[in-house]
Amino acid sequence: MMLQLKRVTKQFTLHHQHGVQLNVLNNVDMSVSSGECVVLDGPSGMGKSTLLKLIYANYRASSGEIEVRQADGSTLELTKADPRELVRMRRHTVGYVSQFLRVIPRVSALDVVAEPLIEDVAHDIAAVEKAREIARALLTRLRIPESLWELPPATFSGGEQQRINIARNMIKPQPILLLDEPTASLDAANTQTVIDLIHEALARGAALVGIFHDAHVGKAVATRHIDVTQFRSAQ
Repeated sequence: MMLQLKRVTKQFTLHHQHGVQLNVLNNVDMSVSSGECVVLDGPSGMGKSTLLKLIYANYRASSGEIEVRQADGSTLELTKADPRELVRMRRHTVGYVSQFLRVIPRVSALDVVAEPLIEDVAHDIAAVEKAREIARALLTRLRIPESLWELPPATFSGGEQQRINIARNMIKPQPILLLDEPTASLDAANTQTVIDLIHEALARGAALVGIFHDAHVGKAVATRHIDVTQFRSAQ
């Protein structure tokens, strides 16, 4: 088992509204194994993205346990992990393709994509060049024109930025991959490329959890569906 959630609940406290408690998810029990792509279904506002952020530890669960099997084979319980453990988890175990690219000023698109590989081998010139070679190949697959590779992606179109986001967060073969509507801004050809990349991740044994606005994409990649509405707390 690569990922397991046990009785996970998430509440938000609205401090600007006199401490009102907003119940988002209640008693989430789910697990994901190697080679699975679990697609989260349900209407907008049901907590799908919140669930991904809990797994990535951007949000801390209000209660329950979230266990992640790390790249070294150990198990990390996220609700008890310290900040350094979470940084290591994100660096080596869990990748996260969010809906938006966090633009890095003055850094070229090529280096934005290659950075997750370079950070582990920065002292090795040959390994750095290999990382950049892999980034070039991925940018080509995702149809980013070579003329843009040395430019910062801040001025790119929404679809181009999303493709940079996908490339950056899928270039490193993480054991667990979270996908939050990765194809929302893409055309048909690039959507198919992302589907292919997801199938490749599954083939190498990654465990995936995804949200897809396009039912066609969800159907193409899912090994299993989970309806998040079953975990929705009554307000």
